[in-house]
Amino acid sequence: MGKKLPYICIALLALTGLGLAVVPNGMRFTGWLLLGTAAAWAAGMFVVRWGRRSRAGKVCERIFFAGLALGLAALAGIETAVVFRGEADNSAVPVDAVIVLGAGVNGEEPSAALWSRIRAAEDYLETRPDIPVVLSGGQGPGEAISEAEAMRRALWSEDGAENSRLLLEEKSANTAQNFRFSKALLEEYGLDTETAVIAVVTNDFHCFRAHMIARKQGLRTIDVPAELPWWWLTANYYLREAFAVVKTALFD
Repeated sequence: MGKKLPYICIALLALTGLGLAVVPNGMRFTGWLLLGTAAAWAAGMFVVRWGRRSRAGKVCERIFFAGLALGLAALAGIETAVVFRGEADNSAVPVDAVIVLGAGVNGEEPSAALWSRIRAAEDYLETRPDIPVVLSGGQGPGEAISEAEAMRRALWSEDGAENSRLLLEEKSANTAQNFRFSKALLEEYGLDTETAVIAVVTNDFHCFRAHMIARKQGLRTIDVPAELPWWWLTANYYLREAFAVVKTALFD
């Protein structure tokens, strides 16, 4: 049983990962990560055995585990920065405008991620009645309305108090476009975006990367983090975000 245990663990990881990756549940990235972990474990067992049989195998074994250690160290460092940024409290910082970043819409109903951003925006705007607010997000697959429109409906005030300052940005398909098109809207509104401080409402796991992208767009921003209602979704997105940060740093 002892010799079979690693193979049983690898199989369980792979099957769990495949289930999460295939069945729609919001945990797809975790599924792929488990599949990758199973593959790395199997590869590690292979190079260890190879290393026992030949000098070339021993060299490959050392390279494999050195690369694995460096990768895990880099992942831990990025995750630390992402978590730290997502827990920042900027509630006392004065701002000139707010951008609420969109997230998925199921038909016309905001997803859990988008509802969390809407609620965070409501709380944040309650004590800031006189600044413009850009609701930013286009319409993607499976969405009957734009993400901006879904947010507008949730934030719309029956007495008209909020309506005049809500600016809809409905063309964007990613975070970079969120900021580029929102910046143009704020400039049309009359805001000097070169000197303005802008509060960005997004999920806590997304704050670090959103700040990176905003800086590339020439915007000075602070974070208003929104928490997801379920810890397992938060863990999934925090893990995914570390890889997204690397992609943004290298290619975007």
